[in-house]
Amino acid sequence: MLPLNEAERQRLLELARQALEESVRHNRLPATEESEGALREPCGAFVTLRKSRQLRGCIGVVEALKPLYQTVQECALAAALHDPRFQPVEPDELPELRIEVSVLSPLVEVTPDQIEVGRHGLLVSLGERRGVLLPQVAVEWKWDGRRFLEETCLKAGLPKSAWQGGAKIQAFTTQAFGEPLAVENSPPRAAGGGRG
Repeated sequence: MLPLNEAERQRLLELARQALEESVRHNRLPATEESEGALREPCGAFVTLRKSRQLRGCIGVVEALKPLYQTVQECALAAALHDPRFQPVEPDELPELRIEVSVLSPLVEVTPDQIEVGRHGLLVSLGERRGVLLPQVAVEWKWDGRRFLEETCLKAGLPKSAWQGGAKIQAFTTQAFGEPLAVENSPPRAAGGGRG
C-alpha cells in the first residue's frame, strides 16, 4: 500500500461521493478513468457511510484485484445499495451522509499475540467463512485483542473461539480518512471507521 498524499485522498473522496450520488439516483457508477499514480494501483479498500455519526453502510474488498479508484467507486455503490444490514440509501438521505474511506495494506498472516489493537484490522477465515473488521472498530468499541478476535470470528459466522482452533488469522493496516462532519466545501481529514 503506497502512502496516499492529500490530493489523492481528496480525489478518492470525490470519486466515492460521485459514485454514491450516481448509484443512489441512477443505480449506476459514473464513467471515470484515472490515468496515473497510486489510484491506479490494485488495492483493497472499504467505504463506510455514516448518517448522524451512525453507521449507514459499509462494504469493502480485502484483496487487491482492481485499481484503487475503481474499488472505492464499487464499494461506495455497494455500501449505499447492497449492505444487507440496511435498507438501500434513498436520494433524500444523500446530503446527510458522510463518507469514510479505508485503504488496506496487503494481508499478512499473524498469531494472536502479534495483533496490535488500533493498528491492525483482522480477517479470520475457516473453510468458506470469512469475517473482516477494520482497525477502527476495535478502538471505537474499546476491545482488547482477544475480544477483537472473538468479534471477527462472530462476524464470519464462526464460534467466537474459532481463532483458537484452526482458523486462519490475517492482519492489515489502513489509511483511513473521511469527509468532515459538515460536508460543504471543506477538505477531508483523518477519520475513524465503521463496524464493517
